[in-house]
Amino acid sequence: MHEHSHPHPHAADLRGDGQRRLIWMLGLSASYMVAEAVGGWWTGSLALLADAGHMASDVASLALASFALWVAQRPADARRTFGHTRAEILAALAQGVALVAVALLIVVEAAERLGEPTVVAGAGMLVIATGGLGVNLLGLWLLGHGREHNLSLRGAWLHVASDALGSIGAMSAGAAVWLFGWQWADPAASLAIAILVIASAWHLMRDAVDVLMETAPRHLDVDEIRSALRRVHDVLDVHDLHVWTIGSGEISLSCHAVSSANADTGLLLATFNQLLEAEFSIRHATIQVEPSKGPEPLDTDVGCTTACEPTAAVLPAGRRR
Repeated sequence: MHEHSHPHPHAADLRGDGQRRLIWMLGLSASYMVAEAVGGWWTGSLALLADAGHMASDVASLALASFALWVAQRPADARRTFGHTRAEILAALAQGVALVAVALLIVVEAAERLGEPTVVAGAGMLVIATGGLGVNLLGLWLLGHGREHNLSLRGAWLHVASDALGSIGAMSAGAAVWLFGWQWADPAASLAIAILVIASAWHLMRDAVDVLMETAPRHLDVDEIRSALRRVHDVLDVHDLHVWTIGSGEISLSCHAVSSANADTGLLLATFNQLLEAEFSIRHATIQVEPSKGPEPLDTDVGCTTACEPTAAVLPAGRRR
C-alpha cells in the first residue's frame, strides 16, 4: 500500500492555515478579554466577569493550540517515527481541563451571588456583552474551516462557541436587570454559562482520551471494515485487525490477511488499498498477507497457528500490534 512516514499533505496544509487563524483570534480575544474584565468590574456583573474569565481561558487555549499546531508540523525523526501530531491531542485535553476549571469557579461564585444578589448596571452589561458576542461570532468564522479534521482546532472553536453562548447569556441577564430589575438574572446566567462550558469540555476531553487510548474512531465500524476486507477475492480470513488514530484526522490500520495459496499478493494489496481509501478514508495501513497452506478456508477460531505462514509485510511506516 502506501508508505506514510510523515503527515498527509492536506493535513499539513490545514495545520498551517489553522495556525494563522488561531493567531488572529488570539489577538481579538486578548483585546476583548480586557474590555470585559473592566466592564464586569465597572457594572458589578458576575456574568461579565465569568465571560471575561472564560475568554482568558480562550486566550490560553488559543495560544496552546497554536503552539501545538506548530509542533505538529515538525517532521518525524528517529525517535518519534510517527511525527509530533499528538501534540495537538495533548493540547486539546489541556483545553478541556481548563474549561472545567473555569466552569467550577463560575459555579461557586454564582451560588454565592444567588444567596446575596449584587446590584448590577444592566444597561452597561448589555452593551459590553453585545460587543463580546460580535468578537466571538467573528472567531467562530475564523476557526470554522478545518475544525472537523483537527481536534486541537476543534477545541479552540468549542472554547469560542461556548464563550459566544456565554455572551448571549450575559446579554439576556443585562436586559433582564435593566428592564425589570431582576438582579438574580446575573448569577443565573453565570450558572447557565458554566453548564455550557462543562458540556463542551466533556466532549472534547472524551475525544482526546479516545485518541490517546488508541480507540477506534467513532465514525468507523471495525466489524464493517473486517467484512469488507474479507469480501476481497482470494481472501480467506482477516484477523488481528486494529484501527486507531495517530493524530487529528490521521487514521491507521493494521491486520493480517489470509489468502488462497496461489493468490497474487501484489494485486491483493492494491485492492486493499483502493477499498480502504474509497470506503473508509484510511490511507495509512500495514497489512501482512499470509497465503494458506491448505486448500480449505481457515476456521477463524483456529487462526494461523497451523494453516498459514507469513510471506509478505507491507507499509513499513505502519505499526505492528
